[in-house]
Amino acid sequence: MESGEPFPYAPSAPSAPSASARLLHGARRVLLENWTGASTVPSRGLYPHQWSWDSAFIAIGLRHLSAHRAQRELETLLAAQWGDGRIPHIVFNPAVPLDAYFPSPDFWRSSSAGAALGAPTAVETSGIVQPPVHALACLLVHLADPRASALRGFLARVYPRLAAWHRYLTEHRDLGGGGLVSVIHPWEPGMDNSPCWDAPLARVEPAPPDTFRRADLDHGAAADRPTDLDYGRYVRLAADYRDRGYRDGGAGSAFLVEDPGVNALLIASEHALADIATAVGADPAPHRSRARRLTTALVERLWDPAAGLFLCRDLRGGTHGGDGALIPELSAAGLLPLIVPDLPREIAAALIRTASGPHFGLGGPVRLVPSYDLLGRAFDPYRYWRGPAWFNVNWLMERGLRQHGAVARADALRSAALDSAVSSGFAEYVDPYTAEARGTRDFGWTAALALDLLVASGGVGTELVAAEREMAAEPE
Repeated sequence: MESGEPFPYAPSAPSAPSASARLLHGARRVLLENWTGASTVPSRGLYPHQWSWDSAFIAIGLRHLSAHRAQRELETLLAAQWGDGRIPHIVFNPAVPLDAYFPSPDFWRSSSAGAALGAPTAVETSGIVQPPVHALACLLVHLADPRASALRGFLARVYPRLAAWHRYLTEHRDLGGGGLVSVIHPWEPGMDNSPCWDAPLARVEPAPPDTFRRADLDHGAAADRPTDLDYGRYVRLAADYRDRGYRDGGAGSAFLVEDPGVNALLIASEHALADIATAVGADPAPHRSRARRLTTALVERLWDPAAGLFLCRDLRGGTHGGDGALIPELSAAGLLPLIVPDLPREIAAALIRTASGPHFGLGGPVRLVPSYDLLGRAFDPYRYWRGPAWFNVNWLMERGLRQHGAVARADALRSAALDSAVSSGFAEYVDPYTAEARGTRDFGWTAALALDLLVASGGVGTELVAAEREMAAEPE
């Protein structure tokens, strides 16, 4: 279903073969250079370890070059799963110096502070989590080569780990009691310094600046990164969680939020997990039932008809003893429920109108969906999640638009994402107006998701076959 005013941009003509070849070979180069032997780092300098949702998105693109390597990417991450089911947001590479990234393993102390919850002893991790896109990634990786996947028993191995991950989220993280997953740190929804977190974070006393050293500013411009004040609050929240032994519930965190993007990805992954269950001979019904319950709760608790999108709920906000309060900030997270298959038609139509309207400008002043309201009080086209366009968000939006019938919008968004990925040098994120590169370059999920969109567009042929052969020849 197409919704709203007629779309002002027709889809771009298919890229010339040379443009497709440049993207394909550029994406392959990034994925090869960022490969560590068992997984892919988002960036060699800025992010030198394995990140949870990064690996899921990377595997989605990597499957087109080597389904086997994409499976290994996901299995390496899942091997660091805790006994309580959580998948940590970082798996640390012991070969990387401690001062290369902060917070480093000696800050998180997962194997000791998380021992009671089954943190692994063979590898150090963080103690928080990231959005649950993993089951969707595992299903897509399987479908890239179902026969080889079945022979390796890929889905049979990952299914129990994915099921335990979803149980952790739904049983331990329903901290608002309304049926949705809560996040306890701004790093968990992945949109670290979103303006949505300004009010909740204002309650957090920051860690003193002389108690930590930011390594990110060695690799990125300060204007692109979160502020020192924000970082001090991130450190405080993480340290408090660590000192509670990474236990959820109780008095808990000063930061406690229901995020629509996290819950939408969980719903999409529950649907994927139902398909995985069917493939391995398990019962898919519990996953489909959970997806329906989560969809109902998402609409009941976070949908705002007046805003035309989903809002975050601050569970520590509002009146004391109440149900928290919706945060009146318009974020791309509020558009991500478009990836939910069974979203009510009228809500999907409203989301498409909002994405194309003045607050997000898709197909108008911008070609890629910004991370935050173009008209918002805190919009900044340069600073991390306070305005720039991110490729994972736009990959999800392209998928959601197409799923709900907005094919022309999806085609135009796909074309814009492909153009921006190449022109920005596979940047971490870009200015939504100019597509100027921001953050680091040669970013893992940008390369991987651009490759996935390129394959979906039909813009590759014999070139992809050649690239697959080259990737297969590389040592695993």
